[in-house]
Amino acid sequence: MQVRANAWLAPAKLNLFLHILGRREDGYHELQTLFQLLDVGDTLRFAATPRGELQLHLIANSTGQLVPLADNLILEAARLLRDHVGNPQLGAEIQLEKQLPMGGGLGGGSSNAATTLLALNQLWELGLTRQELQALGLQLGADVPVFIGGRSAWGEGVGEKLEPVELPTRWYLVITPNCLVSTARIFGHEDLTRNTRAIKMADLLAGGSRNDCESVSRNLYPEVDKALNWLSKYGPARMTGTGASVFVDFSGEEPARAALSALPEYWRGFVARGVNSLEPSRDAT
Repeated sequence: MQVRANAWLAPAKLNLFLHILGRREDGYHELQTLFQLLDVGDTLRFAATPRGELQLHLIANSTGQLVPLADNLILEAARLLRDHVGNPQLGAEIQLEKQLPMGGGLGGGSSNAATTLLALNQLWELGLTRQELQALGLQLGADVPVFIGGRSAWGEGVGEKLEPVELPTRWYLVITPNCLVSTARIFGHEDLTRNTRAIKMADLLAGGSRNDCESVSRNLYPEVDKALNWLSKYGPARMTGTGASVFVDFSGEEPARAALSALPEYWRGFVARGVNSLEPSRDAT
């Protein structure tokens, strides 16, 4: 198998805060959050294939986790796009180089799906707008639109109402405890706060924010609590999404990497720079 195509970065994200304002009639939750894109992530490569063949290959997995390829958001995104334009003859061979841990709250699956929509829109010369792709992506997951937008953003609704923001450059140490957090379990838990008041950016800058999922995740998953306690010696440690990944920010790369070097061997971690925007091609070569 040979795929000769540019590499596309499917970036990670952090939720710098996550407020739950209420539960909607459809079962989803009204949220406020701030998405910070990172300059690290998974890598995907795409090449056209004839007769509508869709193939997905895992070429590396540094996370040590098994990645299901038969029922994967990447293939779901490809089928959704193909069905949307009504051309079953469109095909693609896709390579996935997995770097981000699954179930960590870093958006890996959603970012893979978004990158697939962007890349295949270009490869298949469909000419869909970014807004059209975001509407499609929302069918795959609430985090998909922000990755299609390619901008760090203030998010509301279920996370799909986005306002791009310019954030100061920060470096993040991100660590992932060895546990899989169930998003459904967190959002369905009776102790989850669901009535946080809406805030403005000024409230955030004044320190008036938190992750409403964090206390529930810490109680249900002791490894998340342990990781946050360890990180807190470097600054205000926070959890992204529903976890399990947690992070702390630094003003520069050097202190972030110094902290990473002290990371206990039973946790995985990486250092990344926050970015405000990514080029549409997301060429990772």
